[in-house]
Amino acid sequence: MTLIKSISGIRGTIGGVPSENLTPLDAVKFAAAYGVWLKNYRNREDLKVVIGRDARLSGPMVQQLVAATLTGLGIDIIDLDLSTTPTVELAVPLENADGGIILTASHNPKQWNALKLLNEKGEFLNAAEGKMILEIAEKEDFEFAEVDDLGQVKKDDTYLDRHVQAVLDLELVDEEVIRKKGFKVVVDGVNSSGGIAIPKLLEALGVEVIPLFCEPTGHFPHNPEPLKAHLGAICQKVQETGADFGIVVDPDVDRLAFITEKGEMFGEEYTLVACADYVLGKTPGNTVSNLSSTRALRDITEKHGGDYTAAAVGEVNVVAAMKETGAVIGGEGNGGIIYPSSHYGRDALVGSALFLMLLSETNTSVSELKASYPQYFMGKKKIQLTPGLDVDGILESIALKYGDEKLTTVDGVKIDFETSWVHMRKSNTEPIIRIYTEAPSEVEADLLADRFISELDQLAKGSN
Repeated sequence: MTLIKSISGIRGTIGGVPSENLTPLDAVKFAAAYGVWLKNYRNREDLKVVIGRDARLSGPMVQQLVAATLTGLGIDIIDLDLSTTPTVELAVPLENADGGIILTASHNPKQWNALKLLNEKGEFLNAAEGKMILEIAEKEDFEFAEVDDLGQVKKDDTYLDRHVQAVLDLELVDEEVIRKKGFKVVVDGVNSSGGIAIPKLLEALGVEVIPLFCEPTGHFPHNPEPLKAHLGAICQKVQETGADFGIVVDPDVDRLAFITEKGEMFGEEYTLVACADYVLGKTPGNTVSNLSSTRALRDITEKHGGDYTAAAVGEVNVVAAMKETGAVIGGEGNGGIIYPSSHYGRDALVGSALFLMLLSETNTSVSELKASYPQYFMGKKKIQLTPGLDVDGILESIALKYGDEKLTTVDGVKIDFETSWVHMRKSNTEPIIRIYTEAPSEVEADLLADRFISELDQLAKGSN
């Protein structure tokens, strides 16, 4: 069992021993640390925080703990209850709130949960802010409110509908254009809040929805990370029902993947490529993705006359680069779409609508659309870390070995070869090293990943 404390929040497995797992004591301590930091950051006492959760089994328990802790600090709560990460992000500025907390472990299995922390803009905290919260938690530097100054909880279950309406109101989304196409779409909501939110949006756009795992029970029917190995059921369902395509989201609905009409993966890397192709065709400009994302976004951006920038992995880093470059769209290769005309957060609802607009206007099938893009193949693998392993030293050794190649070390080590690349980095959310590769063929991408897994393994053995 695991507890990971990082600048991006606290994430861990439910149950077990405090400070080693995500127990009620840990949830209270880190919620309190966030509340104390927020009071200092906003420099006032009368604060308001939006909270929401995905459908995982521990959600109601953690939700009650976090709400009670914040009200104990004298902070008022707007509780969206079952919600999505992008919905909470939208709600924070709409409520003129001082911050937000999403209770979700994103793509992690059901035994995990996490506190994901937002500022007053509904955006994730930066590294310096996250570090301050960790320090407050470590010192347990809390002072709770007296009885007359306790915060209040207000329930608001309207925000999923308001989120859908916000997507419909986007300038580049035309409900009637999509409605006329009569699309039929299978939705895999992994038995979380996406099983509510995505069908709501599609039905508002006149799309026939075939639900698959859309009951928000929190019992994930498969590994919730939307990767090819986990999505056999929806691939089969799309073919059986003759659907135009399939939509898959993770439990908190900030990652988006598509299945073609042939029951094949569109490729979560190409989710952003397709959405960017549509947006850039209407509003030319720049794009941003992270270092582990496909080169195809760079190619599409340059085709439309824009500039592409690669940022360090992590939504906060991508958002910072988007603001610096004035990017009109950006995101991450894990199926995360960030569209500033809506908000600076990964949003599967926004991505679904932009993709439907692209399909409607190109009048093509999903498989034909994929074939029209530069063809690269990604490999995504990982190595489980053993306690005490000097990961930074191992990555430094790799960088030294490949010093004659084009290297980027802003986030782990990325090596750009002529027709391929490999990116190795320590995860912020799991005890693993992630190895991303890209090459002109799937075989080459997998071989490249296996080669570097072997090299990392040899270096790890040599460091023991």
